[in-house]
Formats: sequence, C-alpha cells, structure tokens
Amino acid sequence: MKKIINGLAAAALLLSVAACASSQAQQTDLNPPAKRLDAKTQLECGTKRGCR
Repeated sequence: MKKIINGLAAAALLLSVAACASSQAQQTDLNPPAKRLDAKTQLECGTKRGCR
C-alpha cells in the first residue's frame, strides 16, 4: 500500500513539474510605442509615417 501512495505522490510531482516547464514565458516588448503625429503634421501629410 505504501508503494502505491509513493507512486501516486511521485506521479503528481512529475505532472506538476511538467506543467510548469511547458508553460511559455511571456515576451516583453522593450521598444517604446511610436510617437503620434501632431495635428499640424497630420494636416500637412495625412496619417502617413514617411512624411517626417
């Protein structure tokens, strides 16, 4: 009976470690968000980014 309990405990530990290892780490975006065009530039160029 003790072997069954030890086996179940080992299986539970193995499953919990496997679940933690398989989760993917979230990637952080280190680039700052792009600056918005001001109102005057939008009137002159529209919303195109290449008009700087």
